[in-house]
Amino acid sequence: MSFLLPTAFALTALIPIIIAMYLLKLRREDRLVSSLYLWRRMIQDVEANAPWQRLRRNLLLFLQILFLAVLILALARPFLWAEGVAGRHAILILDASASMAATDVAPSRLGAAKTRAGEVIASLADDARVTVIAAGADARVVASASSDRRALRQAIDSIYVASSSSDLTAALNLAAAIAARQPDTEVVILSDGNVTTSAGLSAGLPPDFGTTLPAVVRYVPIGVSDDNQALSALSLRQTTGGQVSLFVQAVNYGSEAARRRLNVYASGQLFDAHDLEIGPGDQRSLVLDDVPAGARLVEARLEGEDALPLDDRAWAVRRSEEPTAVTLVSEGNLFLETALSLLPGLQGATVSPAGFEGDQPTDLPTSQSSNLTILDAYAPLTATLPTGNLLFVAPPRSTELFTVTGVLTQPHALAASPDESLLRYVDLREIQVLKATRLPLPDWARTVIVDGRGESPLLFVGEVDGRRVGVLAFDLHHTDLVLRPAFPLLLSNLVGHLAPGAGGQLPDQIAPGQPLTLRVPAGIQEVVVEKPGGERVRLTPEAGQVTFAGTGDLGVYRLSWQDGTGEQRSVAVAVNLFSPQESNIAPQESLPVSGAGATAAADAHPQRARRELWRPLGMAALAVLLIEWLVYQRSAVARLVGWIRGMRLRSTGL
Repeated sequence: MSFLLPTAFALTALIPIIIAMYLLKLRREDRLVSSLYLWRRMIQDVEANAPWQRLRRNLLLFLQILFLAVLILALARPFLWAEGVAGRHAILILDASASMAATDVAPSRLGAAKTRAGEVIASLADDARVTVIAAGADARVVASASSDRRALRQAIDSIYVASSSSDLTAALNLAAAIAARQPDTEVVILSDGNVTTSAGLSAGLPPDFGTTLPAVVRYVPIGVSDDNQALSALSLRQTTGGQVSLFVQAVNYGSEAARRRLNVYASGQLFDAHDLEIGPGDQRSLVLDDVPAGARLVEARLEGEDALPLDDRAWAVRRSEEPTAVTLVSEGNLFLETALSLLPGLQGATVSPAGFEGDQPTDLPTSQSSNLTILDAYAPLTATLPTGNLLFVAPPRSTELFTVTGVLTQPHALAASPDESLLRYVDLREIQVLKATRLPLPDWARTVIVDGRGESPLLFVGEVDGRRVGVLAFDLHHTDLVLRPAFPLLLSNLVGHLAPGAGGQLPDQIAPGQPLTLRVPAGIQEVVVEKPGGERVRLTPEAGQVTFAGTGDLGVYRLSWQDGTGEQRSVAVAVNLFSPQESNIAPQESLPVSGAGATAAADAHPQRARRELWRPLGMAALAVLLIEWLVYQRSAVARLVGWIRGMRLRSTGL
């Protein structure tokens, strides 16, 4: 044990003074005498009571010395060296992703992380400041540079598990920016390690900072088990014969074989069940062909117990939508015609450019009434652009919507953004393009695919004059894209984006936290979103669309609205936790994060922190002082107790 203020022991000089006061104290007693003859004896006793007397046993003296000793010890601020945070500023990052809901430690991994965070805070010096960051799908600062222990505990208790994956990048960027301005900082990461991190940390840092946090980094691993089985896929598909089939997949992420029962419900009624035996690290896939034709919602459940119940349930929705009318204006393009015929929910027609220009007027109504018109290597000369949404493929000339300025030779196709929804599942690597039309990006559009050599757009989409327009700059006959799986996927995404009411406009299922964007026809005043728990959120469309970002709960979300005829329309989307990162709950021993002086390895380079003991000693001193007062006033206390008992007896009439 060590002391921060050892000079306080100088106060021990008060102990002899207290003892001396008891030695000098005259101890006279009241006595009754029978006659004055005995006064001489009393006077002799007074004369014999010299100032210095033999010290006798005295409870009050003992309590007073004990009180002073404990108080002096508290004032000396004793402390013990313990593992903890040694800095004057601590940044606690608590992982709040789905895997932290695992119950392999009581009450859960997040609950254990909160307990450890409380222990870290308790080990800090009184004037140390603490910042608490909750790291889920995004980073959230719940307490900023606070030394109020009560407020910190409340902030930590407010953190809850999010049904999503965790990317520590944002939290580490926040911690790095704070640590760069706060000297003597230590970052403590409380997580099971099932997170992703980016290589660079840049927010608020000098340009030459690099990828290391300017603070000591300590990783506290949470969790002990990898026992978990999860539903990793669930989807409904309509076969060519009109039947509905269900695909379901379960994975065992544990290190031991597991036996689970799979129950499948259609429209709330149990219609199938299977006993699954899954080896360690293995998976089981089933295809059920007897799904009731009228079922619009299917739920799968893994019955039994594992450490993470969140991924034991999944939902799949089936939509019944009116077919989307698509007109292809082309001299003949087998690639486009074949790909469009394979897309579900489309009612297609092909019109020649001559028919569109007016030689075959009977073809015009079909084109003009389409949800989407695709102009393949064609731009009208004499006719106006059709109403509705448009997709241009290799336009040969300028139109009122864009300008053609030349030709690109062998452009290199790259995704303009890694998060572009139109390129979902589309792999553009090694795509070869012979030539493309050079098109400056219009003000109303955004780039989807760009030429990596000259930054010219190869595919852009946008909205202009109330319609959605897309332009693909290269001819499909001049690229090997049509020979790759990326082509039907890209076309499906484009049609789903450009055609209002198309089946691909909203995905059947999304990941937790992923926003929903719904395009609605003009005149719609309100869209109601019903969350899985029954809560309703009312949204007002802006520019013909609504966006809902509150998809953090697992389950089925229903979006409903009234169309221009007053008919009620609705669409459902399932939110499922199909995340191997979160379902594989085996705790990690280290994190790919480095800091100044330590790495984020489990228990690597444990820091020594002072755990002060003055608070419990101060409370003990107050308790001793209270006992001493009660002993000194014991006669008054006894009288008070007797009076209270008498009052009780009188009140009861005894």
